[in-house]
Amino acid sequence: MTQAKTALNGVDRAALDATLAAVRQNPHLAAVTFTLGADWQQGCHQRAVTGEVRQNGEAVADRTARYTLESDEPAALLGTDKAASPGEYVLQALAGCYAVTFAANATVRGIELSALALDLEVDFDLQGFLNLDDDVRPGAQEIRVTVRAESPNASREQLEELTDAVQQRSPIRDTLARPVQVTTVLA
Repeated sequence: MTQAKTALNGVDRAALDATLAAVRQNPHLAAVTFTLGADWQQGCHQRAVTGEVRQNGEAVADRTARYTLESDEPAALLGTDKAASPGEYVLQALAGCYAVTFAANATVRGIELSALALDLEVDFDLQGFLNLDDDVRPGAQEIRVTVRAESPNASREQLEELTDAVQQRSPIRDTLARPVQVTTVLA
């Protein structure tokens, strides 16, 4: 069988099945750690490089690529607008995770996606960041996602069920929607 026949939504169905079976057999394989090193450049500008990915505490040997990410703020927010803002990266992280979660969950359900587009918005109230109002949290106030999904073999109801499943299974959405421990230390 060719790759085109074994893939659905760009997801290798055999690899997905093998991953599911491996994790069912050895749940420790589900433990994945991503790493990143970041250096402040100046002002609001910083540069980061992805590091190793670890699965069950061991470096993933075939993940040797490194990616550079930069962030800044628009001039109106004290930056020099040299890169996307951290707030935009939050949206990108959610969009990227939603895409993966949609593709994988659609594949498991046998749903062929012919189109998937996401429009995302995040609201911040800078009074918390600027220490002007202790009653305003410095983090996001609300994130809104509009999904446009099309499928030649799924009904609107099935796409709504898929969207609900994505909301329940997206690791980044879960990270944003529920408290997570963040430990920061000065080395």
